[in-house]
Amino acid sequence: KKKTNTRGFLPFSFSFSSVHTHTAMRAFVLVALVAAAATASTLFEENFSAGWEDRWVQSEHSSDYGKFVGSAGKYYGDAEKDKGIKTSQDAKFYALSGKFDKFSNDGKDLVVQFSVKHEQNIDCGGGYVKLFPSTLDQKDMHGDSVYNIMFGPDICGPGTRKVHVIFHYKGKNLDNKKSITCKADEDAHLYTLIVKPDNTYEVRIDNEKVESGSLYEDWDFLPPKKINDPAQSKPSDWVDEKTIADPDDKKPEDWDKPEHIPDPEASKPEDWDDEMDGEWEPPMIDNPEYKGEWQPKQIPNPAYKGEWVHPQIDNPDYKDDPKLYSYGDFGALGFDLWQVKSGTIFDNVLITDSVAEAEAAAADFKKRQEGAAEMKKAEEEKKKAEDEKKKAEEEAKKKAEEEEKKKDEEEEEEDDSAAPKDEL
Repeated sequence: KKKTNTRGFLPFSFSFSSVHTHTAMRAFVLVALVAAAATASTLFEENFSAGWEDRWVQSEHSSDYGKFVGSAGKYYGDAEKDKGIKTSQDAKFYALSGKFDKFSNDGKDLVVQFSVKHEQNIDCGGGYVKLFPSTLDQKDMHGDSVYNIMFGPDICGPGTRKVHVIFHYKGKNLDNKKSITCKADEDAHLYTLIVKPDNTYEVRIDNEKVESGSLYEDWDFLPPKKINDPAQSKPSDWVDEKTIADPDDKKPEDWDKPEHIPDPEASKPEDWDDEMDGEWEPPMIDNPEYKGEWQPKQIPNPAYKGEWVHPQIDNPDYKDDPKLYSYGDFGALGFDLWQVKSGTIFDNVLITDSVAEAEAAAADFKKRQEGAAEMKKAEEEKKKAEDEKKKAEEEAKKKAEEEEKKKDEEEEEEDDSAAPKDEL
């Protein structure tokens, strides 16, 4: 007789097949993960190692562009891995780009990631990158060169500290309607943009999500689905005043008082001459009894119909675009920016279709940043110790000088007291 399993599990006689099924499922999931990893690809990566100058092209659109130089900065976790490119000249535009194999993000995640270190305590300047199509003329790249996406921090004084996420769509550059605050300190920070095929996005700073949402909602890619019906207008007899003056309310008889009255405590000066100075008049002061202009009290309007709402219709110009996220041609990344005070270091550039790959790079970046923080702390402690030592030495020197001076004064007094006095 078969036993009933009251807990809802298969009877013991089926346990072996369950194990085999579970094992098969695990194997299937593992194969799927391996396949997914195999299809994920690094589309562009640049850590500015030796020879970076040969991989990047300086624009010649202007002869006055600023120069990038290799540098790991004052503090770093790894002297080689933390080398990036640094803006080196104040009050300059910069225009540098690197090309890679053309690709499209259609049907895939797009992940753009790079680090920015404003080591100079930036006052005004950009820290963003632009993703261009493969048709970019690198030698002629400039501020009006057409790009697909612009992403990264932008700072100008305390009023502008934002992360740009700008998409080029049908001839227009569309900025995010949300305000995303960037970091404004002197440490390196990792900026990540993730754009997904379902038309959603996410922005991370140091691998922590700071904003996310829908491309439909957070940018004006498309016209509104609904518009006001142009054939409709508010009826002329529509009453939208919530309240009216109470017709039964009457102004009190003693309401009207002058706003200013003669100062009752003032008196004509004794030396006032009416013939010379004219007729004396006391100065005016605010009337404490003045109540202002009388207004009848308000009561609910019995004719009020509510706020008129314009009827809406489908917008004939609206056409959905399920591929707002998609670009058919990516082929270059560029730094096209302006800085008042130079010293920003860019590094750890990565474009991939794998969020996991970007997260792995972010974990490595975090470890190096911890090393940079330790180096900075050690330098600060060293400087503090040196300053304290210098201060102690200066105080000791000052004290010795004061004691020497006091000793000289005492010896001088003793010499004066020992000397014979002049006889009268």
